[in-house]
Amino acid sequence: MRVRAVAYVTEDAERKPETPAEEEGTTGLFTALGKMLKRLRERAGLTQKQFGELVGYGPDAISAMERGVRITRPELLEKADDILNAGGLLKDAIPEVEETMRRARTRHPEWYQGYANLENVAVSLYDYSTMGVLGLLQTENHARAVFTNRYLPLDEATIERRVADRLSRQQLFERWPPVECSFVMEEALLERSIGGPEVHAGQLQRFLHIGNMRNVQLQVMPTRSPNHPCLGGSFTLLTPKGKEQVRYMEIQGYPRLITDREEVRVLAARFGIIRAQALTPFEPLALIEKMLETL
Repeated sequence: MRVRAVAYVTEDAERKPETPAEEEGTTGLFTALGKMLKRLRERAGLTQKQFGELVGYGPDAISAMERGVRITRPELLEKADDILNAGGLLKDAIPEVEETMRRARTRHPEWYQGYANLENVAVSLYDYSTMGVLGLLQTENHARAVFTNRYLPLDEATIERRVADRLSRQQLFERWPPVECSFVMEEALLERSIGGPEVHAGQLQRFLHIGNMRNVQLQVMPTRSPNHPCLGGSFTLLTPKGKEQVRYMEIQGYPRLITDREEVRVLAARFGIIRAQALTPFEPLALIEKMLETL
């Protein structure tokens, strides 16, 4: 019998990407809150989707909170206490959560740390995606499918930590004042069924949720377009608070954070042309809804 050898990439190969709770030693707080939320939600007879709609979160986010891998934010606890008739139980935890959030910093692999720090204080974020869905837009199941099918394979513990880390970054959408966001993706990303039909349907629903946010413009570059201003790959333009805009791109695991004004200016102009040639923000939502009907 032939045995196929599989190489695994372990945490020793890079700095461990911990969640804020893991870094600060407060994992127990969010695990306990998650269990309480789940018990109260089930007692109220609500599914994760139903409860999420009431508090303004998707089912994946609710799932992550209930498992303690995502911070349960104070505003959610405030709403949930009333909706779930918790009698002040959840509201009483708000001071501890706020203190943890003040001390918490999301840790990332060393090569990604510089960009992650800037993203944490971003006032605007523009992204053009070609081959894969941007991490900020991914559902939990989509992210897990991406990391599970990675080559070389990752061990299970690393997969779960990376999924949790990716979900924690999505708190960018919950900040106030809101971050100005513009996302343009190639139409092929709407058709690529990463993780299978069920996971893909959830990802399409996630696009609808994000696309309906008041501070977000979600556009699609149609495949049928005869012209294209950017065939050089994906990139992100990010403006940190009080600083100049920067450009970030990653190719086959090799990242580049560019601060040169001229290079950034060229990409910013190119992104403007991309937005002009892409479908208007209303058209992709109708397209996604139609795709969901056929799944």
